Amino acid sequence: MFETLRNAFKVKDIRKRMLYTFGMLLVIRLGSQLPVPGVNREFLANWFASQTDGAFNFFSAFTGGSFEKMSIFALNITPYITSSIIMQLLTIAIPQLEEMQKDGEEGRKKITTITRYVTVGLALVESLAMTIAFGKGGSSSLIPDMNFIKGLTVVVALTAGSAFLMWVGEQITEKGVGNGISIVLVINILSRVPSDIATLYDSFVKGKTLARGALAALIILAVIAVTIVLVIILSDATRRIPVQYAKKMQGRKMMGGQSTYIPLKVNTAGVIPVIFASSLFSMPSMIASVLNVSTDGVGGKILAALNQNNWFNPNQPVYSVGLILYVVLIIGFAYFYTSITFNPIEVADNMKKQGGFIPGIRPGKPTVDYLNRILNYIVLIGAIGLTIVVLIPIFFNGVFKAYVSFGGTSIIIIVGVILETIKQIESQMVVRNYKGFLSE
Repeated sequence: MFETLRNAFKVKDIRKRMLYTFGMLLVIRLGSQLPVPGVNREFLANWFASQTDGAFNFFSAFTGGSFEKMSIFALNITPYITSSIIMQLLTIAIPQLEEMQKDGEEGRKKITTITRYVTVGLALVESLAMTIAFGKGGSSSLIPDMNFIKGLTVVVALTAGSAFLMWVGEQITEKGVGNGISIVLVINILSRVPSDIATLYDSFVKGKTLARGALAALIILAVIAVTIVLVIILSDATRRIPVQYAKKMQGRKMMGGQSTYIPLKVNTAGVIPVIFASSLFSMPSMIASVLNVSTDGVGGKILAALNQNNWFNPNQPVYSVGLILYVVLIIGFAYFYTSITFNPIEVADNMKKQGGFIPGIRPGKPTVDYLNRILNYIVLIGAIGLTIVVLIPIFFNGVFKAYVSFGGTSIIIIVGVILETIKQIESQMVVRNYKGFLSE
């Protein structure tokens, strides 16, 4: 990886792209420190400190802590991520959107435009909800002595901040390196890592004897290293389905006859199932916290079961029942998301039109059945692997009280985006070498 980066800096065009990306990341981190005009930042900091259920850890990690600081980037790119997922789901339900998706580059541009509008709409709704929920309470609220002008200022600032970050992500994709939205998300997650490491140090190393402190540090490093290795294996693992193309005459030449393969990723849905499941589990606790709903009685026990910090707790094993539902949701969402992103019928039809076939499998329905059978098998393996990676940090949180804002989800995103960015840099260098060879 470091060799690739060093070689990339020697190429002027790629170096400019990398420096542009780095400059945009500085803008993001600077904006994450700028407060929204007219808000009481201490109110939100104290409110976060009073939350013991960890419902906002997931959201805080994705926003890089800007939500806790109530900066202009408090909503960050979470509205864009949500709108992208919504558009992917609507593409299956609405035939017009499905036609747009199949309409090549022009159709994708239209879907991107709609996604932008949905993003701004979601950011507006979320900022309004935050302003109304936290603006009550007079001089001691998030917006002291709130009136229409102060509330409007907060709503406009939060909505504009989210829209600006969406634009920054698109600019990085166009003029920088990698997927801009993913890189914005990664820099937010990475910004929380130093404070999380400091928390682990204070909890398990500081004040301990040299032997116990060193052992704790080694265990922490080993857990992180094992998790990263598992994520890399999960990201790169693919099942290659061989495809043979029949020979055919075109004019006076015999064409075709070559062999290729369909690469099916084991983790076909990526981190999306975890995001879906974590969002569903966090939502009830977030709503209860914002609305100050009482957590006593049966409702409180249900919320406790949905809280990841209570799982694997040896003192309260009954709350780990929520873990079972969490695993079921991850596996279910993995199958669901794969079903809307990979269509075996379409793949089989395209193969048949191009004269391709899987050796030993007849074209048509037998090919569709074969692809479905293979897909169901590898999706299950990928979902189980994804679940293991996600549960490793949760296990240590429950047993050893190692509370951190990032977890398996964050590590999957970080490693996946870094690997994808490195691959894109390598492909740009290969293209440049080909151009240089052809120009000589």
